[in-house]
Amino acid sequence: MVATDEGGLWVYAERRNDGSFTPVSLEILGKARELARKLSVELTVVTVGADGHAAAELRKYGPDHVLELVHPLLARHDGKAYATAIAAEVHKAHPSTLLLGATRNGQDLAGRLAVQLRTGLTAHVTSLELEGKDQLVGWVPGFGGGIEAGITCPVKRPQMVTVRPGVFPLPAEGPPVGDVTTVTPHLSEKDVGMHRVSFEPKGSSIDLTRADVIIVGGRGTGGNFGRIEELAHALGGEVGATRVATDAGWVDRDRMIGQTGVITRPKLVLVLGVSGAVQFTVGIEGAGTVVAVNRDPQAPIFDHADLGIVGDLAPVVESLLRALGEA
Repeated sequence: MVATDEGGLWVYAERRNDGSFTPVSLEILGKARELARKLSVELTVVTVGADGHAAAELRKYGPDHVLELVHPLLARHDGKAYATAIAAEVHKAHPSTLLLGATRNGQDLAGRLAVQLRTGLTAHVTSLELEGKDQLVGWVPGFGGGIEAGITCPVKRPQMVTVRPGVFPLPAEGPPVGDVTTVTPHLSEKDVGMHRVSFEPKGSSIDLTRADVIIVGGRGTGGNFGRIEELAHALGGEVGATRVATDAGWVDRDRMIGQTGVITRPKLVLVLGVSGAVQFTVGIEGAGTVVAVNRDPQAPIFDHADLGIVGDLAPVVESLLRALGEA
């Protein structure tokens, strides 16, 4: 058992198939360290897998405790088995708060855990703050981004929250700290919810939350993303898109930026032919420099841009490619 005081703060660190951690798990760890200090409670990070070799990396991010749940049936994500294993430890330690990343697997696990623990769950938060002694407030956009709602879980514990990727910065690594406890959960085949088959993945996944440069195309591109892709390649960046562009099938949906897409923090984002509705701009609020190109001088995107260019985007793209020697 982890020697965590009752009422402590827990973070679930999600491991990928290659054994590495999802970036959002580490982002949450940085924020959780800050919250734990304010609450004067201990911070425990819990991770799940078939081996016990994950603690070394997690200890670099300042937890008081690392709890590894190790079992052959936990080799890959299985929402039912993972929830059973984690819920058993939560029932023993009684943490006040449990934070998870709002990835596909994280959302699957969070929903199952909330049911097993009979507590509330605030999903897809974009910011966290404390209210009173230990009340966590999770802020989420609502009504198409027109308002931001603060949601609390005033009675039940643990307070559960899933945090969107890219909301918090990736914390710096430090000297390894915290003790490590390895637990073998009591699991059998009846605790497994999925049976796996082998398949060949199609294409390669991208992670816009890690890109330093993003070139975003919107309705104004008319679907002509060819030169935009060339510009992104020339700048060593990635292509992003608005909901309009992804709904039209011009760009894959995993490149959608905004409230219902990805929250990004690039050093530079070049926004081409995008009006700048709040549903989109929430996805680039953390950018270092925003450059916008739009024919409409009244486009809302210019309110969010560090540099604005009024005009057609095609000549701007061509000029940039020539300057980069890619024309």
